[in-house]
Amino acid sequence: MSSKPVRLHRRVLEHPLLRRYFPLVSEDLRTTYTRDLSKWLIIAPLIGLITGLVVTGVAVVILKELWPPLLALMVRKLWTIVPIVTAAFAVTGLIMQHFTPDPNEHSTEEIIRSYHEHQGQINVRYFVPKILAAITTVGFGGSAALEGPSIYGGGAIGSWLWTRLHRLRLKPRDRRIMLISGAAAGMAAVFRAPMTGLVFALEMPYKDDLAHEALLPSLIASVVSYMTLAAFLGAEPVFNFASGTMFNREDLLWSAFLGALMGLAAMAFTITFRRARVFMVHWQAPHWIKLTLGGFFTSLCGLGFLLLYRGPLVPLGPNYEAVGQILQLHHSSAELIVFGIFKLAATLFTLATGGVSAMFVPLFLTGGSFGTAFAQLIHSHSIELFAAVGMAAFISAGYKTPLAAVVFVAEATGGHAFIVPALIGSAVAYAVSGEASASGDQRQHEGLRVQELHDVPVGSLMQQTVVAVPAETTLRAFAESIGREAPHLSYPVVGGSPARVIGLLSVAALGAVPVDAWETKTVGDIADRTVPKIGSDCDALEAIRLLSEDWEQRMLLVTAPDGTLLGIVTSTDLLRMLRLSGSHAAPLSPAK
Repeated sequence: MSSKPVRLHRRVLEHPLLRRYFPLVSEDLRTTYTRDLSKWLIIAPLIGLITGLVVTGVAVVILKELWPPLLALMVRKLWTIVPIVTAAFAVTGLIMQHFTPDPNEHSTEEIIRSYHEHQGQINVRYFVPKILAAITTVGFGGSAALEGPSIYGGGAIGSWLWTRLHRLRLKPRDRRIMLISGAAAGMAAVFRAPMTGLVFALEMPYKDDLAHEALLPSLIASVVSYMTLAAFLGAEPVFNFASGTMFNREDLLWSAFLGALMGLAAMAFTITFRRARVFMVHWQAPHWIKLTLGGFFTSLCGLGFLLLYRGPLVPLGPNYEAVGQILQLHHSSAELIVFGIFKLAATLFTLATGGVSAMFVPLFLTGGSFGTAFAQLIHSHSIELFAAVGMAAFISAGYKTPLAAVVFVAEATGGHAFIVPALIGSAVAYAVSGEASASGDQRQHEGLRVQELHDVPVGSLMQQTVVAVPAETTLRAFAESIGREAPHLSYPVVGGSPARVIGLLSVAALGAVPVDAWETKTVGDIADRTVPKIGSDCDALEAIRLLSEDWEQRMLLVTAPDGTLLGIVTSTDLLRMLRLSGSHAAPLSPAK
C-alpha cells in the first residue's frame, strides 16, 4: 500500500512538463523576492512598538501633566509668563551644554544629518538628556511641539536597534533605513497619523526627492507605532474639525492664490530663521546664555500678544488647543494675522537660539490662522477649507514636504474633503518658496554614494557579451570584417589556446598605422598591453580608481585566473551602477 503513493509521487516529479517548467517558476519566484524583506517583518514592528511607547510617554508628560496647568496659570496671571519660560529655557541650555557633546545637534536636524553623513548612526548615550531638554523646551512654553523629540526619539531607537540585531546580518546601509523608519514611527505616533509619518520621513531628507529605500519598513513601523499610542491615548484625530464636501472652481482659484501668499510668507520666515540660526551657532557665548535670551524673547511674544488680545489664544507651547480655538471661536482677521506673526516670532526665538524641538506644528498653526483670516477677508463661507489650505501650504513651503503637508491635513484634522484644494495650495506654495527651507541639512536630491560600491564585485556589472579580436588577425582583415560589422572604439585582443587576454586594440591606434602596412601588421602588434586586467571579484570602487588613472583607454578587462576573458567594464557601466545606487532602483549586492 505504501509503495503506490511513493511511485505516484515519483511519477509526478518526473513528469516532463513539471521538469521543464519548474525551474522557470523557481527563477520567477527568486526574481520576485530578490530583496530581503523577511528581516523587515521583524525589525520594523519592533521599531514601531518601542517608538510608540516612548512617544506615548513624552506626550503624556507634556500634553497632560505639564502644559495644561501651566497654560491656565499663564492666562490667569500674565506676570508668570516671563519667569517660567525664561527659567525653563535656561535649564534646557544647561542640559544641552553639560550633558551632550554638541548642544546644537538634536531633533529633526540630527536625524537628517545622520542620514546623509553618518550612515544613520546616532549616539544613544545622549538620548535621555535630549528628550529631557525637549520636554523643558516644549512643556514649559517654547513655541514648538512634540514632533521634534518624537522624530529624534524614533530615529535614535532605529539606529540603536541596528547595533543589537546582529543575528539578522544587517548591512551598513540598513542602519540608514532603520533611522528613517524610526523617524516615521515617531511622526506617525505623535500626530496619530501613520500615512503622514511615512510620507514625511521619506520626504524629510530631501527638498526634491524621497528616501525610497525606507518605504516598506517605514510603512510597517508607522502603523505599529500609531497603534501602540492609540491603545493608550485613543485614535481620534489630533486636530479634528468638521469639513464640508463641496467646493467650486472659485474656491480652487482662491486656494492657488492663498498658496502663493503662504509660499512668500514661509520663504521670508525660513530665510530669516536660517540666518538667525547660523548667527546663534557661531556666536561665542555659553549655550545656556543663548537659550536664556531665547526664552526671554519667546515669553515676550506670548505676553505681548495677550496684552493686545486677552483671550484663549496664546502663541506659546505645543498649541494643540489653538487649532480648535481658531476654527470654532470667532476672531477678527487682524487678531488671526497678528497671532500668526507672533507665533512665527516666538518660534524663531525658541528654535534659532537652540531650543530642542521642531517647527512642524508652528508652521501648521500659522498657516491655519492666516488661512482663516484670508477666508474672512474674501467673505468666504468655507472657513475650514481655507484654514486647511493655509496649513498645508505653509508646511509645504517651510519644510519642502508638499505630500506630507497634504496628507497631514487630511489625517490629523479629519478634513479629507479638502485634499484637492490643499494639494493645489501646497504645490503653489512649494514652487513660490523656491529653495528656502527651515532645514539647513536637507539635500536637493539623492546623491551618488560611491562608498556603497566597495563590496560590489565587477562581475555583477561587467559586459559579458564582448567582441574580442584574435591577435593574429591582420589590420586589413580586422578593418574589413570585425571593425565594419561591430563598430566600437576599443576591442579586447586574445591569443593562444585557450584564448587568453593580450591587451586592447584602439581604433585610434589603428589609424596611426600607414594603410600600406595593414597587410602585414597584426592586431597583436599594436595592441595596448598595459591595460589593467582585473578579476571578477574585484570591487567596483577599485575599478573606479583604476579607470581614473591617467591612461588613454577607458576600459578594464575582466579575466579568469587562467587569463581567459570573462568580460569588460567601462566608465559607462560604473556610472550606471552609481545611478542605480543613488535611486536604489536595484540592490547593490554581490552576484551569486
